[in-house]
Amino acid sequence: MAPAEPSTAPPEVRLRDLRPETSPVELVARIVSFERREITRQSDGSRRPLLSGLLSDGSATVRFTWWDPPKEGIERGIVLRAVGAEVREFRGRPEVSFTWRTRVGPASPAEMPRIAAEDLPRKSVRDLAAPDEGFRVEVRVVRVAPRSVTVGEERRVVHDGLVADRTGAIALSAWSDFGLRPGEAIDILGAYVRTFRNRPQLVLDERSTVLRVEGADLPEPATLLASAPRTIARVEDEGGGEAVAVEGIVVGLLPPSGLVYRCPTCHRSVKNGLCRVHGAVDGQADLRARIVLDDGTGALTVNVGRADTERLSGMTLEEAQRRLREQPDPTLLEERIFEHLFGRRLRVRGLGTKDDFGVTITPESIETVELDLSSTADELSARLGGNR
Repeated sequence: MAPAEPSTAPPEVRLRDLRPETSPVELVARIVSFERREITRQSDGSRRPLLSGLLSDGSATVRFTWWDPPKEGIERGIVLRAVGAEVREFRGRPEVSFTWRTRVGPASPAEMPRIAAEDLPRKSVRDLAAPDEGFRVEVRVVRVAPRSVTVGEERRVVHDGLVADRTGAIALSAWSDFGLRPGEAIDILGAYVRTFRNRPQLVLDERSTVLRVEGADLPEPATLLASAPRTIARVEDEGGGEAVAVEGIVVGLLPPSGLVYRCPTCHRSVKNGLCRVHGAVDGQADLRARIVLDDGTGALTVNVGRADTERLSGMTLEEAQRRLREQPDPTLLEERIFEHLFGRRLRVRGLGTKDDFGVTITPESIETVELDLSSTADELSARLGGNR
């Protein structure tokens, strides 16, 4: 893909300022997503290659169509400069088309247009949805922690967390280190929203700006994390949540539970010595429990990590490995864990996500709830008496 030739003929515009009457235009934008396909010409039946997807420059996200694109050099995340792009309107929204007249080439992220803070509308967390961008939002950091990930061949650090205002909470993923600390109030500019595990996620990259705020009218982290449990049916209806709290009885244990092995690089489960990302690896032993929690209104899955599995089951990872050496049957370990968990009432808080199999919680905390049999019996008796 050759660099675009400089030209002063068409005006350079931000994506949010695109109008059909300004066509053609010059623009600099990042490819958010794309797909390749072919169109059959009606004239002679031949096939014509086509690239279509989404472009973003921080001010807006628009659809684009690229006729006869290069076969290589196009990937998600790259920045392009297009000179002579055509603009049209489709269903009330502008779209961009790269034709044979358009000169398209790579550009530096530094060439992306700078967005002034006063140009950005304020939004609340409740109003954020993918693929929003070009906004500013004031939130409090509830939690944040670094995590090492593999992007292509490169190892990078992403800072995952949770932020909130008085309208709700949203997951955070920062690809630059902004020095975020739990409890501080911040004003975020230049972030965007994507969908991750069927939930909205606020993403910060090198174009984002974080400003510290004093005296903000925002909830304290302890207030959010101490919210009262909701029914599982309500969590199901809401599609999960970033700070879900539920309470219920352990009624089942799903595989794989017990002793599992993880890739030393990405920590995904390893099956038969193979990681689906890194191939053949020497798996590292881990202990987990995938419990089914029921509160009478519904059921969900809780993915319990090693520390909580050891605490709740009374069996350490080392003991599990020893038991497996003595009796090489993994189902016996699952039975041992289930015996210790079945019938126990647990209060779970954490991230809840929903898919075709229901809601799954990745817990931040798990507490055993002791039932007061006397008060429970009195409450039940009062309910039965009230129904007579």
